[in-house]
Amino acid sequence: MEAGTRPGLRICEGDYAVLKRDDVFKAVPVLRRRKIIFEKQWFYLDNAIGHVYGTTFEVTSGGNLQPKQEIEETTTETKEAGTDNRNIVDDGKSQKLTHDDIKALKDKGIKGQEIVQQLIENSTTFRDKTEFAQDKYIKKKKKKYEAVITIVRPSTRILSTMYYAREPGKINHLRYDTLAQMLTLGNIHAGNKMIVMETCAGLVLGAVMERMGGYGSIIQMYPGGGPVRAATSCFGFPKPFFNNLHEFPLSKVDSLLSGRFSTETLPSEPEDNALVEEESNGSIEEKQTSMQETEEESTPETAMESNQTGEQETMDINAEDIAFKENQGKENKENVREKQRKQQERRKKLIETAALLREKNADGLIVASKFHPTPLLLSLLEFVAPSRPFVVYCQYKEPLLECYTKLRERGGVINLKLSETWLRSYQVLPDRSHPKLTMSGGGGYLLSGITVVLDKGKSDCSSLEALKMEEPSSKKRKVQDLHC
Repeated sequence: MEAGTRPGLRICEGDYAVLKRDDVFKAVPVLRRRKIIFEKQWFYLDNAIGHVYGTTFEVTSGGNLQPKQEIEETTTETKEAGTDNRNIVDDGKSQKLTHDDIKALKDKGIKGQEIVQQLIENSTTFRDKTEFAQDKYIKKKKKKYEAVITIVRPSTRILSTMYYAREPGKINHLRYDTLAQMLTLGNIHAGNKMIVMETCAGLVLGAVMERMGGYGSIIQMYPGGGPVRAATSCFGFPKPFFNNLHEFPLSKVDSLLSGRFSTETLPSEPEDNALVEEESNGSIEEKQTSMQETEEESTPETAMESNQTGEQETMDINAEDIAFKENQGKENKENVREKQRKQQERRKKLIETAALLREKNADGLIVASKFHPTPLLLSLLEFVAPSRPFVVYCQYKEPLLECYTKLRERGGVINLKLSETWLRSYQVLPDRSHPKLTMSGGGGYLLSGITVVLDKGKSDCSSLEALKMEEPSSKKRKVQDLHC
């Protein structure tokens, strides 16, 4: 299928899109009349709906977006250039336009490109700068005065770059190249049955779902009360992608492995307590209304006319209160029924996911969490079929070293590798290509391997032999009495 005929290439209302300005990204939902603030600019995305992804827009007055017209930049001003910058003094007097003049130009509605041209013409030192310095000056001024925004489709590369630059703590400082290594080492492809345990705001889960393309099944293991998928929603996957996405709590893994998992062991939701409270509140309201009725019946018939009219008003008010309370009680009961229905659906899904895990034929395992990887990996590997890859990410090396040692002692895995990727960005421009001055200090560590059939008898013998080598001679005699 050609690229131009693929669905979703145009910006549609309800989609998730990524705003791009230079190297800054922001994921936002495309909604009408919703004010967006990005890079000190506010605008609406109404006019962007219907355009092709990758279109560059310019923010005009009123926060409207207009497609930027591609205009050939004139190079008449940049032809005259100096040989060096040694005689240029940055004293703040080289620019004739003042801050008030630039503000007046903005108020008149003059576009950013024209303002940049005005700054070039009113700079006394621009022609004395070298050609490289002139390009740098123009780029700096365009970034400041041109309100230009590009709307692109979300992807793993873009979202991982965005999170790593804006909120690296939410994804455990998982760098985008390390995430790419995880997808490669985990052999993620369509039709797989994958187990994903991550606390990276759903970024790793979204990357796996994108690589699988909606084919296969994914079981997400989560800690706490429920899975976190903030980054997953930014991908804008269609609904069929979530049909084969299952979830299972980490707190129930031990009971599932030991065979004690059942529907009775599932935690009781607060909906049951809410139902009891609702019934008790209803009985209290009935008592209150019955008290009011008895009070009304006990009023003397020989009261004054003014008292009768007052009583009639209070009776009307009480009737309205009773009707309001009855309606409120019905709404609360409907809410309780809805919560009970959701609870039953959740239990049903948990039972289905438990059945999938009991098969113990997963095609791979991905772990990227803030918890210690050793207990997680040793328990979750029980659900992975032999001859399947697994990948564990950790921000630090020491936990993975301990995990590496435990796996070697346990057996059942081969091709264990502990690796770290090194990344450095380069500026590639004519006659001035060089490494960038700033670079990432580290992208975390990966422990990868392949599962094999675990021979328990052999592993027990090997552990005894290792114990013989480590223990002193006084304890070796006791160990020698044990036979494999």
